[in-house]
Amino acid sequence: MGILFIILPLFSLMLFSLLRRSSLTARVTLVWLVSLALMQIAAVIMVDPALWSGTVPLMRASLMMDNLSRVMLLSIGIVVLVTVLAAEYLIPEEERKFYFYNVLMVMLSGMNGIVLVSDIFTLYVFLEITSVGSFIIIALKKERDGLEGALKYIIFSSLATVLFISSIAFTLLLTGETSFSGIQKALLITPQSPLLMLAIALYLIALFIKSGLIPFHGWLPDAYSASTSSVSILLAGIVTKAVGIYPLIRIFYSIIGFNHPAGNILLLTGAISIVAGALAAIGQSDYKRMLAYSSISQIGYIVIGLGTGSALGLAGAIFHLFNHSIFKSLLFLNAAAVKKETGLRNLDEMGGLAAKMPITGTTSALAALALSGIPPLSGFWSKLLIIIALWKTDHYLYAVIAVMTSLITLSYMLILQRKVFFGKTAGKFEAVRESGFVLSLPAVLLAAVLIAVGLLFPLLLNSFLVPIGSFL
Repeated sequence: MGILFIILPLFSLMLFSLLRRSSLTARVTLVWLVSLALMQIAAVIMVDPALWSGTVPLMRASLMMDNLSRVMLLSIGIVVLVTVLAAEYLIPEEERKFYFYNVLMVMLSGMNGIVLVSDIFTLYVFLEITSVGSFIIIALKKERDGLEGALKYIIFSSLATVLFISSIAFTLLLTGETSFSGIQKALLITPQSPLLMLAIALYLIALFIKSGLIPFHGWLPDAYSASTSSVSILLAGIVTKAVGIYPLIRIFYSIIGFNHPAGNILLLTGAISIVAGALAAIGQSDYKRMLAYSSISQIGYIVIGLGTGSALGLAGAIFHLFNHSIFKSLLFLNAAAVKKETGLRNLDEMGGLAAKMPITGTTSALAALALSGIPPLSGFWSKLLIIIALWKTDHYLYAVIAVMTSLITLSYMLILQRKVFFGKTAGKFEAVRESGFVLSLPAVLLAAVLIAVGLLFPLLLNSFLVPIGSFL
């Protein structure tokens, strides 16, 4: 079954590309993309993971499905669904909408391939498919800011590609294998090889760049803020995690194990990103740039949880990856609604919009509280797991940093809420109304996920932790 979620978007792309571009074609593409996303969400939840195994045609690459893959596939399906609905409302030109949907099908196939493949070279191939789609989609509107953001993304991503393929080459020289299981077995024979250390170092740096972790974050704020609103939802919601964070977790999860010395690098890099991203977010007056720097900080939490090397830390990291996909997609969705209705992104020029946009204001507040780790929302539980894991593994300083930075996170999210939604509504916003149903519905659904997962998590704790703990 996993093969279908890789090849269906590609075959769909070829089919729709042959059709004449029209408003009807764009509508049909919209309906089909929504159907693909809904089918993926349903299949991840309901279908036996064993049925996802198979082979990618022409590439002889085997597919696998585990708990990490399921979380990622579910996140991909949700974010792509929200992105498609947002694009229908936010992109006025039918031709550009058609092109957007077509590139999105390429990226959907690429991200699903990243998550399902079981060898490092095919992982690289799908990483590049997704990255190329990202270049195109950022610059799709052909405006100066978008082209500049795409250019920075290309430069940083190209550097990451060179490092990544070099790492694969060294790994192949050392082990003669490209499959995750084959590399893992070969490394048991030469665990301290200098060539292995070099390969791991190059791999980590490449994925730090693709994840936007500090000090490799130069492309991320520009790419997120320069992109059109629908593209920002996609990039912040899932693309950065699919091309950066997921492969980072996978190398520890399936190849080198969590007791590797590289865990200390993850702890340090994660902590720096948590603090620096949060501090940078406070000083932003641009709506989307504040959210972009916030993403750097929250990705740091995922990395620092991974760096603990414990079952609890891994559970917290994977859970926070899912939570971040939901609340960051919601925040960028609401930023898009505000921009659409007011034409503004400068926080200092807004105020009192909650009275005119109650759904947007309420769901934004819920997302902000979840991101800040306020109970009982889902973000509280994932941060709590990470902090407890840090404490239990004797990383007391990092635990304190994680707690204190959550307070900084809460402060800048309250600043955002106050400047955008609180206070008296200015006269220039008298004509502002709630965003259309196409934006309001996914906002409500995403907020409902944050609430439901938060409330139900104590009941789901064992089912979430036990499978991951059994791996370690």
